[in-house]
Amino acid sequence: MTEQTVSRRDVGLRSERGPVLLALMLSTGLIAIDSTILATAVPSIVKDLGGFSSFPWLFSIYLLAQAVSVPIYAKLVDAIGRKPLLLYGIGMFLLGSILCGFAPSMLLLILFRAVQGLGAGAIMPTSITVAGDIYTLAERAKAQGYLASVWAISSVVGPTLGGVFSQFVSWRWIFFVNVPLCIAAAVLVRRYHETPNRSRHRVDVPGAVLLTAGLTALLLGLLQGGQAWPWASVPGIGFPAVAVVLLVAFVLVERRAPEPVLPLWVFSRRLLLTTGLISAGVGALILGLTSYVPNFLEAVGGATPLESGLALALLTIGWPIAASNAGRLYLRLGFRPTAIIGSSVALVGTIAVVALTPLASIWATGIACFVVGLGMGTVATPSLIAGQSSVGFAERGVVTGSNTFLRSVGSALGVAIFGAVANGVLAGRTSPAAVSSASTAVFVGVAIAGALTLLVAVLMPSFRAEHAAAPQAEGAAA
Repeated sequence: MTEQTVSRRDVGLRSERGPVLLALMLSTGLIAIDSTILATAVPSIVKDLGGFSSFPWLFSIYLLAQAVSVPIYAKLVDAIGRKPLLLYGIGMFLLGSILCGFAPSMLLLILFRAVQGLGAGAIMPTSITVAGDIYTLAERAKAQGYLASVWAISSVVGPTLGGVFSQFVSWRWIFFVNVPLCIAAAVLVRRYHETPNRSRHRVDVPGAVLLTAGLTALLLGLLQGGQAWPWASVPGIGFPAVAVVLLVAFVLVERRAPEPVLPLWVFSRRLLLTTGLISAGVGALILGLTSYVPNFLEAVGGATPLESGLALALLTIGWPIAASNAGRLYLRLGFRPTAIIGSSVALVGTIAVVALTPLASIWATGIACFVVGLGMGTVATPSLIAGQSSVGFAERGVVTGSNTFLRSVGSALGVAIFGAVANGVLAGRTSPAAVSSASTAVFVGVAIAGALTLLVAVLMPSFRAEHAAAPQAEGAAA
């Protein structure tokens, strides 16, 4: 099938693969809504449960659990199949959502967010892998329009629901709303039929343990340093040092593991390395803004939770608008020029966020975030598809998992670093002036992350659609 003959009848919801596409859309919707609905509720959660300095953990622990589990799921997806892993992920996400809704303290809420993260770690890469299995490269440009529509709807529904629940009902409903969505997603996923090439895989337990322990120590050192203990103290220096030792040990173990949890060959290929680093930059950018824009607007600009949610919605509206049209760009120009264009637009948006911070305007901040979203939508999906398309069916799950892993790590470390910066500026103060200064420092950090992402996009090797590997293999069917 050529690019010219691809139509929405071949790809759309009424096509033969339509039920599978709908299942992927709803599964993706679980993560899409969760990524936007929580941010607007953070001030209400802190007011109810306390722990302002701990709230970055609500994002970091979720992303950490997602990050460290993704490489394991990337192995299991070949051993047990796409469908069972998707159903498992939905079930874990459902359990975590229910527990979060009933959490009586900030500590337990943070722990239950980890359960949600374990579910998200199975849902996102598996959904992306299924799309890569059943659609050709040209078809993916069309299918992306449908998947992008999920983010478009979620970008409005998520922040709005978060604001409405926080302002008029209870923040706990931002988790309970996932219950019917998870049930509907599971029903649809059960209609997906596959005949996977099942094979036995050895789970790299030592690698998984070292990776989890190393990243946890690093996040703990970043988020608690300067808060629970001084930076120049035994734990302040010890946790980062332990993290380095554990991560170095992880690399050494992976070099000898028969089936490493994170294959190092992924980082030896320039295209996969650069697209993975772009994904990490995207994660840091988005979480930096979604974590701090609502709190900034409410504390400094006097916005209500609903108003801050609508401002944040502009960020996530820009993303799917650009993503749905990015396929035309990378099919015409190639992946590298598309990534450079998207990164440049995102950088302009982050600089605008910093420049407009003194105004504390809902609309000014929202418009700047919209520009960031346009850039992220143009760079995120094309860079992922470039990596997927450069390998065959047997490696696609690992490449997708590695890319998703790096994005989660970028998000988790980004939130941790920005949290350390904000807490350092705040120094225990919660006045509007202090929050404004802390937010400005965080937004400057986001702009720096945007500049680094653009630099990586420039270093990305040229890769065009005609060089793509075959989309599917025997044994993978819709």
